[in-house]
Amino acid sequence: MTSKQRAYLKSLASKEDPVVQIGKEGLTPENTAAMQEALTARELIKVGVLQNCFDDISELANTAASRTRSQLVQVIGRKFVLYKEGKDDKKKIQLPPAAK
Repeated sequence: MTSKQRAYLKSLASKEDPVVQIGKEGLTPENTAAMQEALTARELIKVGVLQNCFDDISELANTAASRTRSQLVQVIGRKFVLYKEGKDDKKKIQLPPAAK
């Protein structure tokens, strides 16, 4: 993912509210399934980490990205943004072309 594409996704995510909340239990299979489902439906999601979760947010975001097979766009405060490109027939987000 290029920096231009990442910036575009960040601008889209800035208007979104968190879709999934991670609480004191940390990253559970239920959270992962909810993120996977949301990524399939939306392609770009914002995830909130509640105050009672004491896990490292960057580590949590990287783990969530690997479990959902998505890309981590950004970590900001107690939130992070994930992107997973949709199938060709169901694409919702058109990324700017990568420079050659």
